[in-house]
Order: sequence, then C-alpha cells, then structure tokens
Amino acid sequence: MTRRFFYGYRIVASSFAIQIAGGGAFATFGLFFANLQSEFGWSRAAISGAASMATLLMGAVAILSGRLNDRIGPRVIMVVSGIALGGGYLLMSGLDSLWQLYVAYGLLVGAGMSTQDVVLLSTVARWFVARRGMMTGLVKVGTGIGQLLVPLAAAALILAYGWRGAYITIGLFVLLTLLLGAQFLRRDPQRLGMQPLSKPESASQVRSSQEKGLTLAQGVRTKQFWLVCVSEFAMSFCIMTTLVHLVNHAQDLGSSPASAGILLSVIGGASIAARFLLGSASDVIGCRKAFTICFAILFVGLLWLQVASTLWMLAVYAAADGFARGGNFVVISPLMAELFGTRAHGALFGLATFIGTIGGAVGPLLAGRVFDLTLSYSVAFVVLSALMGVGLAATLLLRPLKHESA
Repeated sequence: MTRRFFYGYRIVASSFAIQIAGGGAFATFGLFFANLQSEFGWSRAAISGAASMATLLMGAVAILSGRLNDRIGPRVIMVVSGIALGGGYLLMSGLDSLWQLYVAYGLLVGAGMSTQDVVLLSTVARWFVARRGMMTGLVKVGTGIGQLLVPLAAAALILAYGWRGAYITIGLFVLLTLLLGAQFLRRDPQRLGMQPLSKPESASQVRSSQEKGLTLAQGVRTKQFWLVCVSEFAMSFCIMTTLVHLVNHAQDLGSSPASAGILLSVIGGASIAARFLLGSASDVIGCRKAFTICFAILFVGLLWLQVASTLWMLAVYAAADGFARGGNFVVISPLMAELFGTRAHGALFGLATFIGTIGGAVGPLLAGRVFDLTLSYSVAFVVLSALMGVGLAATLLLRPLKHESA
C-alpha cells in the first residue's frame, strides 16, 4: 500500500455506525413486549411470532442481499435496507391490530435487517486480508455498543413519551444513520484502483488469492458448509429466544421492568468484550478455535440458566450469552472466508445465515407457545441446552478444506 490513508478504514467506520443503529434497535423488541400485551391483550406466542417472522425473513432476504452484494456492491443495497428498517420502526408507532405488527416488524424490519451482517461483513472481508478478524471485530463492536446503549435509551423514551413515541425516535435514528452510512460503502478495493490490506510478504499475491475460492455450487457440496449451518442454526435458535424472552422471564421471577431491561444491556456489554477479544484472537488462534469457544461458553451459560432464579443469576447468564453471540457474529464471516475463499463469500454467507435464522425464527415462537401452555420457560430452556450441545459438537467436527478440493 502506497497511499497514506487506506479507504478500507472508512468502510469499517461506516459499517460500525450502521451496526450501532440496526443491531441496537433490533435488541429492543423485548422492552416493548409488556406494552403490547397490556394495550392489546395479545398472547406471548402471537407477539413472538412477529419476531420469528422478522428473523426468518432476515435470513431469507440475506441470500439475495449476499448475491447482489457480490455483483453490484453494498451502497444501493444499504439505502434500500435503511428505508425498510427505519420505515418498519416508524410504522410500529401506529399499531392498532396484530396484522400490522407482522407487516411493520415481521416484514419490514426483517427485510431491513437482512443486510446488517451479510453485506457489511462480506464487504469488509474483501477489503482486508491482513487484520480481517480484527476489522470484522471492530465492525461488530458497533452492534455490541448498540445493544448496550439503545435499549437503555429506548427504556427512557418509553417512560418519557410512551412506547409509540419511542418507536418514532428509533425509526428516525435508524433511517438517517443507514442512509448516511451507505454513502461511504464500496464493494471492493479493485474498483477504486487499490488492493486489499495484506501482509507485506503476500502483497503480490493478493489479487490472485482474491479470485480463488469456491463457487456457491461447490461450497454447498462440502461437509464443512453444512457443519457451519448446523452450528449457526443452533446459535440463532438459542440467542434469539433469549433476546425475546429473557426480560419477560426476569419479570416473571419478580424483577421490575426497568431492572429486567438491564439484562439486555448486560448482553450488549459482554458482546462488546467478545468482539474485541475474539476478533483479534481469531487472527492468532484461527477462526475455527474462536468459533468453538463461542459455543462452549453459551452451552455452559444455558446449563446455568436452568437453575438461575434471581436477577444477578440471570445477569451471569446474560454475560455468557452476550459474549457468545458477540464472538459468533465476529468470527463467522472470517471463518467462511477462511474455509471457502471470497469468490462467492456473500452468497455462501447469506445461505448459511438463512439456515441459521430458521432456528432464530422457530426458537422465540416455540418458547412463547411453551409458556402459554405451561406458564413456565423451563421446558424451553432444556431444549435450548440440548440444541446448543449439538451446535458445539458441529464446531468440533470442522476441518479445513483440502487444497485439491478447493
């Protein structure tokens, strides 16, 4: 690199800001749960269904977003995403019936969130060979900061202006941040006459290495791809279930709404630490080991959740949950690039994300239904623990692709 300023750092900064807005807003859904129940009388399963729909659609549209990003780049995609995501939150402020919840949150928020990881992290992977894990970690720190601060701000807004006023503020914040951040995104350095940031000794090989890697058709025929998908299914099932229901569970155990809402900030704070630590560590110990660490921590945390009965015990679980989810979100994109190359990174990442979000869609809905039937989350938490054990086993079976197969 001969230029003093590397444009890839601007990509990272823009992605960081977008992640604060999108990831932070998405983490607030559980805070509005009690308001929606009290005002409309909807069941937990019915409200959870909107979150499940959003998660499923997020994964489905991520396949398209990833392929479009491979072809046309991130800027236009992120503008459309910002309009959908911000518009969805603005429409949430005017809810009158259940179907409107499913349109505003399930459809628009779900579609808008589809670009957050697949588009942004695929773009970062193309700009960085050296420091790929670190830069991905910095971008995902944005999500952690959003999950730490935005729920606190949303709780204050609900108290001050009601839940409808809070959604108006969130919608405007998301819309403006994504539209502005999109203007600085570029697909890859070659289109600006540059090369990805690389180690000095490999600089002459960067372009050829960027052109290598599996196609989508080749990637889906590998055992490694499906092991990643199984693990992501388990991770998304568990973390989306607790994101939607942990605050409710804490209130069921006697915590006040304000105290229970702190759990979301604990998740966000722990995820920030994980994004810093595992983002940099993955460049040293390898993405596969860092990936396994995330699953091991969440597996232990879910076992702890079986006996957690007080707010501080739930906070311990929330810290494990936040560290695992933050680390997973940081490691998964570099892991996909490490295993399959960047030739079809967006498409392969998008497909794995979609399969993962099937779990994220089923989990909250199943837990809500279990609670409606049993007035307890106990059975749901046992299912989460067992499923996370399967996900952990899948990560332990991951092996590098043989060169001749790639």
